[in-house]
This record gives sequence, C-alpha cells and structure tokens, in this order.
Amino acid sequence: MSRILRYGIFSIALSLSFSFISVCETSAQNVLGDILRRMDGNNKTLQSLQANVTMAKHNPQLNVTDVLVGSTSYLPKSGSRQMYVRIDWKTENGRPMEESMAVIGDQYKLYRKRVNQVITGKTGNAKNGAAAGGALAFMSMNKEQLRQNYTVQLVAEEKIKGGIQTAHLLLTPKVAGSYKSAELWVDTHGMPLQAKVTEQNGDTTTVLLENIRKNVTIKATEFELIYDKKKVRIIEA
Repeated sequence: MSRILRYGIFSIALSLSFSFISVCETSAQNVLGDILRRMDGNNKTLQSLQANVTMAKHNPQLNVTDVLVGSTSYLPKSGSRQMYVRIDWKTENGRPMEESMAVIGDQYKLYRKRVNQVITGKTGNAKNGAAAGGALAFMSMNKEQLRQNYTVQLVAEEKIKGGIQTAHLLLTPKVAGSYKSAELWVDTHGMPLQAKVTEQNGDTTTVLLENIRKNVTIKATEFELIYDKKKVRIIEA
C-alpha cells in the first residue's frame, strides 16, 4: 500500500473519529440539557418537602466516616421567602443522639441538647451535623443558578440506595470557594435525591433523602428551635 494511500485512509479514519466524538458530545449535551430541564420543572412545582435523611461525613486522612440519621423539612426559596431547612438528628453511628438544626438562607443554628449548646454560623463553613445544610442547598438550585455558578457535567446513569435510577452530575465551581466540587444524583422526575460535597482538604459530606413527601403543609414556626436561651451556651462558628 502506498504512503499516500495509507495517509489517506488514516486521515479518513481520524476524521470519522472526530465526527463520532462530536456526535457523542452533542448527544451528551442534549441528555444533560434534558436532565436540567426536568430539574427546573421539579424545582418550580416543589412547594415543600419532608423526608428521612442520612448524612455520611468522611475524613480520608483518618479514613473515618461518621453517619448521622434523622428527618428533614424543607421550604424552597421564593420571591418573598428565603430557603428554610430543618433537620432533626436521631442517631450518630448507630447510637441515639438529639440534635436539631435550622437553616434560613445561608445562616444556620445547631442545637445540641446533650451539652446545652447552640452553634450558629454560615452553612458554607458548617461542620459535623450542620454540614448537611450546605449539601441540601444544592438540591434547591434551578437550572440557571447551576449553569451560572458551576460547570455541570453528566458523569453516568447510576442506581443509588433502594435501586433508584438516577443521573449522576458533577458540579465544579467557576469561582474558587471552600469546596472543590459537588455532585448530585437526580431521579427521572428531576428530583435530586443525593448530594455530595468535596471540600478543599478532601473531606466529603454526602446527604441522601429517602421516603420523600412533596408539597405537604409545613408552617414556618416548625423551623424554630425550642431551647432555654438563658441556659444554653451560644457559640458563633
């Protein structure tokens, strides 16, 4: 086979390869766009939410994972209201515990009844039981907020706990912050069921929602933490 013929065949093969890659990239973008549209539709129709919640906080340096289990209530941000989240933790690593957290906007309060302590601060800097607030915030973002603040990639179609089929999305911040990346697992209806945040030091926080009840009646007063203000110790994080 002559050199010219070999180069000609190589050029054609290379051209077809690039065409195939281009088609695949276009297809992937179409799939991602469809997922984001479904998320937007879910976001617009979601008026409230209650669910069981599990948070796994992993420290790779120590290879230690703390697991908290509880329940959550959620009211999304609207034109006249900030986002409201409440989480009541029931167990930690299988042991009974009693902690409650309330988030309004990007501010949180964590009431630790056992030590009579209230920790307050911003969700982006939250640790331990309060870290779930930051992860849950990703679940309430609409399509424009996601695309404006993050580079969004479709990782794969995956099943999560319970055998539920989801689209696994990777969100990389366009502006450097306290975390390197976030991930979302979104069901076929556009509802994010799981979120994972990876911090700059490699620590991860993964939040899973189960037994979801949408658009139930939730009063704003349910997000108030009840404690004796004269007796608790207030700590600003």
